[in-house]
Amino acid sequence: MNPLLLFLLLFVGVPLVELYFLIKVGSQIGAFPTIFLTIFTALLGGWMVRAQGFTTLTRVRGTMDRGEVPAFEMLEGAVLLICGLLLLLPGFITDVVGFVFLVPPIRRWLLAVGLRQGGVMGPVESAPDGSGERPAIEGEFKREDEKK
Repeated sequence: MNPLLLFLLLFVGVPLVELYFLIKVGSQIGAFPTIFLTIFTALLGGWMVRAQGFTTLTRVRGTMDRGEVPAFEMLEGAVLLICGLLLLLPGFITDVVGFVFLVPPIRRWLLAVGLRQGGVMGPVESAPDGSGERPAIEGEFKREDEKK
């Protein structure tokens, strides 16, 4: 996709659609309830993002304590940052997208699907004997560039 078209869609199209829905909802329930609803979703979303951010931080620490790289947890943190931004923006569509990504099983599933589609994550090959452990490759090496 053309980057200019994507930029135009994000920064012009999304606010126009949000404005359209704000006007439609405002004409149905009134201006003040609409304003209250947008402020309420921003506050609720901010509180939920904060709580889940601390949970993700705890999981990052646990993963690092086990000596593993917390790559997936870091991606979740980035998605939570985007969720927070979407929930702070006034509008109902960005709020719906933000709240969908705040549901941990949905967020993890969508991240896993995105990583598989991008070719980053794939199935782990197990050992030929079916033990589930990956085979180790052993060998010797010699540096050629060492001075003698």
